Amino acid sequence: MTFTAVPLTLYPDMFPGPLGHSMAGRALESGTWHCAPVQIRDFATDKHRTVDDTPAGGGAGMVLKADVLAAAVDHAMAAHPGLPILAMTPRGTPITQARVRQLSSGPGAIILCGRFEGFDERIFDARAVEQVSMGDIILSGGEMGALLLLDACIRLLPGVMGAAVSGDDESFEQGLLEYPHYTRPVSWEGRDIPEVLRSGDHKKIAAWRRERAEQDTRTRRPDLWQAYAAGREDR
Repeated sequence: MTFTAVPLTLYPDMFPGPLGHSMAGRALESGTWHCAPVQIRDFATDKHRTVDDTPAGGGAGMVLKADVLAAAVDHAMAAHPGLPILAMTPRGTPITQARVRQLSSGPGAIILCGRFEGFDERIFDARAVEQVSMGDIILSGGEMGALLLLDACIRLLPGVMGAAVSGDDESFEQGLLEYPHYTRPVSWEGRDIPEVLRSGDHKKIAAWRRERAEQDTRTRRPDLWQAYAAGREDR
């Protein structure tokens, strides 16, 4: 099954962008995934191809029009039936690695990329669109967020990373941040690779890595640690 990415955007030339390189690029060339961006402006009906208008009630900026968005969404749904529809917006639910894994195991995604002040809220009332955020930051548009989300999904597709277990110990996969990594030279600027990692004792190495993952999560991401600790108590 080919994973199909359908960005709905005012800037289709931004895709595949960086996803045309490295692992994602090789996967694109091999047909593991397919990118089919859609120009939202094509669904404007006036001679100026207008996609936005001023905010109701006043205020700065412009808002993407619900009628144009709906036409673009309907087109994408008809062309790619069965794909979930997501909208990139800072008002959305923060994306998680668990949700990324769900998406990567499916047929792909239609991703609505916002611009200006965002979307006319009625698009979410009228269509089954999942609002997602890539974090507590504001971007100039949803395209960069969509690229980020797609990269997270594509790297999990079968064969893209090579070894199937490559991502198993990464940050967020087990509810923890990943343990730190080291490589040669053994000594650099007076700093040595931890002795346990040079011991050859795989049991001790695994224990050290687990301890560091827990320690770093507790100090750097207390929100993750709290959820992880609560999960251990429930088991």
